[in-house]
Amino acid sequence: MIYNLRHRTTYTYESAVSFARCVLRLTPQSSPAQTVLESSLAVTPRPSNIIERTGAFGEHTLTAVIEEPHLALVIEARSRIDVHAPSLQLTTPSPSWDEVRKRSVRDADLGPDGPAAYLYPTRRTPIAAEITEYARPSFAEGRPIMEAAGELMTRMYADFTYDSKATTVSTLAQEAFKARRGVCQDFAHIMISGLKGLGLPAAYVSGYLRTIPPPGQARLEGADATHAWAAVWCGEGLGWVGFDPTNGILAQNDHIVLARGRDYSDVAPIDGIILAPGEQTLKVEVDVIPEDELVAAMRAGGMRSPVGLGTLL
Repeated sequence: MIYNLRHRTTYTYESAVSFARCVLRLTPQSSPAQTVLESSLAVTPRPSNIIERTGAFGEHTLTAVIEEPHLALVIEARSRIDVHAPSLQLTTPSPSWDEVRKRSVRDADLGPDGPAAYLYPTRRTPIAAEITEYARPSFAEGRPIMEAAGELMTRMYADFTYDSKATTVSTLAQEAFKARRGVCQDFAHIMISGLKGLGLPAAYVSGYLRTIPPPGQARLEGADATHAWAAVWCGEGLGWVGFDPTNGILAQNDHIVLARGRDYSDVAPIDGIILAPGEQTLKVEVDVIPEDELVAAMRAGGMRSPVGLGTLL
């Protein structure tokens, strides 16, 4: 499945900003499950300095310094991505979770695809007794890891309520777990915390989820959203497998990966500092459009041609 992605973020300020330094993690990377065909990133006002690097977890990071006074900052990322994730089921043969736990501490791969960096707690994904005990019933001795992690995911889907007003971006896993409410970021952090409490490598994945408009209704421009889920290292053979507790499904061809890290702090799409007094407002618009749907809409005259991709900075 080939997708055309647009992620536009607009900050509007009450008074002029004289200086801004933004760290952007908005460029998807190719992997065995997806191929980035084209990508671009545009920042307005134009940055005076740009630093590109690859982060510790393989994420593409761009730091933009803006020294021109401005009342609005617009960041727009566009990508064209071919997603071809392996076809997996919760019943797909997999090693036992006990064996995966043993292998993860013996694995010599210290790179971004190895399990080592994802075994240890962080502030957002702590080892918390109450979360570990919630996860434990799914992990009977000798149970295949796909089945065990899948049951934890589906239990969370049944037990937790999606509520965008219940938490904020800074809410910790223990708080959301106690409330049994939150958003995809919270549910990913809770699942990761439970898995780490059992000694399993688990990662936080930021990205996008394809949404399908109701029958007979047009896709609303800018109405999609970013998404987050957990990835579990399932041994050398299967590698990293995505589990989406918000929706109770495996992350496959409807999920597009932007970045992977230990928690949200490692992969936040945008962070940084500004120098200015007063308030700011934020508007985020996301489009995740399958290319065949885009082509059909263009032929029918119902959608504009996509802006050309390339390096816009």
